[in-house]
Amino acid sequence: MAQKVLVLGATGGIGGEVARQLRDAGWQVQALQRGLAQSSETREGILYLRGDALNREDVMRAAQGCSVLIHGVNPPGYRRWNEWVLPMIDNTIAAALKEGATVVLPGTVYNFGPDAFPLLTEDSPQHPLTRKGQIRVQLEQRLLAATQKGARAIVLRAGDFFGPQAGNSWFSQGMIKPGQAVKRINLPSDPGVGHQWSYLPDVAQTVVQLLNRREQLASFSTFHMDGHWDADGTQIASAIARCVERNGGQAKLRAYPWWLARLVSPFMTTLRELLEMRYLWQTPLRMDNSRLLAVLGTEPHTPLEQAVEATLQGLGCLSLPNH
Repeated sequence: MAQKVLVLGATGGIGGEVARQLRDAGWQVQALQRGLAQSSETREGILYLRGDALNREDVMRAAQGCSVLIHGVNPPGYRRWNEWVLPMIDNTIAAALKEGATVVLPGTVYNFGPDAFPLLTEDSPQHPLTRKGQIRVQLEQRLLAATQKGARAIVLRAGDFFGPQAGNSWFSQGMIKPGQAVKRINLPSDPGVGHQWSYLPDVAQTVVQLLNRREQLASFSTFHMDGHWDADGTQIASAIARCVERNGGQAKLRAYPWWLARLVSPFMTTLRELLEMRYLWQTPLRMDNSRLLAVLGTEPHTPLEQAVEATLQGLGCLSLPNH
């Protein structure tokens, strides 16, 4: 019988990519989606059920018979994190406890503060300086507590996402403009500061491979991905510029206008949130993936040029097909 999974956040970047890859790996995939015209509809081999991750009954109903719940849901546009993030994980946990399911949480580096830098292991101390980081710590603590009551959890932490359908990301919102030919590429990092990136299809493939081995994992397992390490903060941008050039265009690199973001931030929630996370561009921090390698042997890894080209094509930024 096909293994059954519920994806929360399937219309977002990570949720959507994991849903597609699990479907391709033979899983029976269903997803919760607000605002569907009817109670359910099937699109591209995925069953979408009308419901809201904030409504516990919706989540419990959709999770029936599922052995895995992917918790890839975030409040849209960084808004209302304080109000919505923890109630949503509580609903997922309630469903996981009822079904005896494994919860997969795509994690971030937000829950670590500067005392854990520059090399992060899964067990580095979590002393975040930001509100969002404090909420991420609570998310993981609630999952850990749930595993002591019979649920199972896998937390996979990765760097900044990029990919053809990555949703909100620094790549698509801070460095370039989606749907436009690339003329300028913003560099968010301070000069010489390294940064960690993760190509979304690689992250999703890692989730699929970990789920294949979930019976052998501890009930609460955390893993770090190495992804793409940008040693001086310019390598991703240079790869974008090379790709644009190969496609007949030309793009200049320039420093991200943090001063402008600060000026406009009182009027824009998203910019306020970005400014709060600026420290991640001022300090090099890198994740150690030894634990992941010990379980999988290798980490799924698309070469940088190929990943950047696919991302730019997906974002509608390449005017000419590649020759």
